Amino acid sequence: MFKKFALLALLFSVAHVQAQDNVIRKNLSERLPNLPSIDEVNKTAMPGLFEVRVGNDVFYTDAQGNYILQGSLFDVRQRRNLTEERLEKLSAIPFDQLPLKNAFTQVRGNGKRKLVVFADPNCGYCKRFEKDLQNLSDVTVHHLLYPILGEDSRIKSRNIWCAKDRSKVWDDWMQRGITPPAAQCDTSAIDANVEFGKKHRISGTPTLILTDGSRIAGAVPAAQVDKMLNDISK
Repeated sequence: MFKKFALLALLFSVAHVQAQDNVIRKNLSERLPNLPSIDEVNKTAMPGLFEVRVGNDVFYTDAQGNYILQGSLFDVRQRRNLTEERLEKLSAIPFDQLPLKNAFTQVRGNGKRKLVVFADPNCGYCKRFEKDLQNLSDVTVHHLLYPILGEDSRIKSRNIWCAKDRSKVWDDWMQRGITPPAAQCDTSAIDANVEFGKKHRISGTPTLILTDGSRIAGAVPAAQVDKMLNDISK
């Protein structure tokens, strides 16, 4: 008898959640006709507040979709930014889904720790990061050329990708300012990198992806990357 009651309660709860989801979707789509298609509606830890996910963006609403709120939801007891945690999860890219066949790779030391970097050769922050990256040891770095800063970036990316020694030409340019010599070859790999980045909303360089799928935007200090790599490998 107890099992039957528990099952009925579960079915009622699921039906209630689905009905709530439908109400929020219907009301928001009617009241905000320019709102893109809603991917997901979830309860939050705060009673009466629901998370609405559109792509990798989230905002909050009440049970009837009468109000919307943009910003961060904090759990002050645990001192956690719940919105930030959610966005980090949404932006994660599974490491085995990265187009590593379109990368050139540099190995330092035993190479046990792994890192993927989306970089534009004309990005000043990328150059700064590359120089700082020399301080990391025992790491495998997969470089994905990601020319998003204009035609010259595409030309330099082509010349680097088509070079006989990609790593050397890359280091010469990024660290020493030696312009990559002209070269020609199939650059479909670079095009694929750009398409992949657009799909996953990689809008700036450098963007780092760690083996747990977490994404780091910007030229973070090598010491910080070192700590993150160590934390993952524990």
